[in-house]
Amino acid sequence: MPRIRPGRVRTKHTNRREPLLLSTMAPEDFNIRPDEVKSLACPDCRTWRRIMGDTVLKIREHGTGGKVAEGTKRPLCPGSDQLVVIDIDVRRWHARQNRLLRDAMPQDNRRAAQQFYKPLPAPGAPVSQIRAEVTLETTRQSYLAHRKSCTRCGGGRHCTDGAVLARRFVLALQQEPARREAREEQERQERRIARKQTAPAVRKAQWAKHGGKTVETANNRCADRAPGSVSEFRGPQLPLVPQDMEAHGRRQAELGRRSAARTSAA
Repeated sequence: MPRIRPGRVRTKHTNRREPLLLSTMAPEDFNIRPDEVKSLACPDCRTWRRIMGDTVLKIREHGTGGKVAEGTKRPLCPGSDQLVVIDIDVRRWHARQNRLLRDAMPQDNRRAAQQFYKPLPAPGAPVSQIRAEVTLETTRQSYLAHRKSCTRCGGGRHCTDGAVLARRFVLALQQEPARREAREEQERQERRIARKQTAPAVRKAQWAKHGGKTVETANNRCADRAPGSVSEFRGPQLPLVPQDMEAHGRRQAELGRRSAARTSAA
């Protein structure tokens, strides 16, 4: 394949016109995409011509359209060597052109080859199959709502769903006493636990409020006590020495002999 040489300005001559501003042209009359060859439609001959150069841009030298006689030269187009100035935002122009191309594309080409259909939502479960918290009130409300909306339930008859709801309501009605007793027992346990947790603090507050002497005095009034005795709040007055010193000495001597015998045996 022949190698495509990059375009360059081969002459410094111009057509001595004012530079052509791209902002004055229609967006579809020029192409300045980054990955493509710069070109535009010549304002004079309306043919697409290449824009040459890197910094100084010019329309490539070209002749006018139509056939010419043999041996004669094709006359140059007045738009040849026309200076071109890019005074627009290339990125914004590029985005607008892509959007126009996408909108102009046929519908068959814009549609994907494989279609993805959104699945339909699953139908809701019947009331008789909903597994919610079973209580006497919920079963009663479900049964009455079904009876009100169902035309087959009436006169002592039930449809399939109505029979299921009726059995569930009767079962909840039979289990209600046991369920009520369980709730009451749970409430009693919670109250006992709460009392146990607050009892020490309550007793501490009562003791701090009334004081030990007041409680002891009230306790002494409830029972007959011997003169000179004290209550169990302070404890009995224990002696500091044994009452029978001789018996105490014998007991200590006996304990010493037993300890010595165990030590010698070991």
